[in-house]
Amino acid sequence: MMTANSLISRELQNLKILERQSRGGLSSNYIVQLLDAFTHKGPNGAHQCLVFELLGPSVNKVLSDYHEAHDKLYPETVLRISTQLLKAIKFVHSAGMCHGDISGRNIAFSCTHLSKQTEEQLFDVLGFPEIEPLKRIDGIPLGNELPAQLIKAAEWTEWIDEDDEDIRLLDFGESFYQGQEPQKLAQPGSLRVPETIFTDSFDYRVDLWRTGCMIYSFLFTTWPFWYLGEDEVLIYQMIGFVERLPAEWESKWESMMMSSSHNLELEEDYGTSKLERKFAGSVPDPTLKPLLHVIQGLMRFLPSSRLTTEEALDLLGNIED
Repeated sequence: MMTANSLISRELQNLKILERQSRGGLSSNYIVQLLDAFTHKGPNGAHQCLVFELLGPSVNKVLSDYHEAHDKLYPETVLRISTQLLKAIKFVHSAGMCHGDISGRNIAFSCTHLSKQTEEQLFDVLGFPEIEPLKRIDGIPLGNELPAQLIKAAEWTEWIDEDDEDIRLLDFGESFYQGQEPQKLAQPGSLRVPETIFTDSFDYRVDLWRTGCMIYSFLFTTWPFWYLGEDEVLIYQMIGFVERLPAEWESKWESMMMSSSHNLELEEDYGTSKLERKFAGSVPDPTLKPLLHVIQGLMRFLPSSRLTTEEALDLLGNIED
């Protein structure tokens, strides 16, 4: 895979840092393996190009397919990829970094089997490239700054090998050194981290909350929360998911509710969290029960209360892949 970025690639710099930290190669730590990097000079300027190992579909793509089919990943697969993701984050944190943008679009399945196939066999799975010539609607010839044709991305509709593949964490363009946090964090709405709403600061432990969200999605093929454009609706879903809102955040929450156009009434305390009730009703397999405690520990409101990756792996028994 090759991507073009600006001449000075933040992602390349971050991957080089991780490469120096890794003794067995990035892929052994479930990080996407960088194969090459070079600068390409074209009509639109110079681009930093990164060449990665062949990867299969994103986790988002696979989970979406399972969700549409009303199906779930095998328990062994859920446990394996949860462990691999925790190990990947443990490695990133041990290098003094934060990934900063953990999501299903930034995790992909490896493609070990297909990488050994012929080009024809590869296209049997991916489908042959759909190519369309690029033309201006006014009929004027294209300038040198535009490509002569467009190629549609592969959709992986015939690929069904995710149960046999490892995962890879990718896209380190938002990563940062611990202690050198940026002012803002790029966040999909449904994966927003609560401290970025209630406080003016965050640190590497945003990765822990987002990893908890991902493990939940591995189990249920959907996100724990939905973002509808308003912070108060998102926080309403979070309260009681694992625990009550911290006392130091309650005044801001009350202000949010007063200014909200929604009637947000918190449910009574039933003695069990929303997550526990979800597990009780939807996770009958006893081998998956440890993931309840992992998600509960990772998705604490206060970053200081969250499990570390080491503690989460201990809860899983440090499952070997």
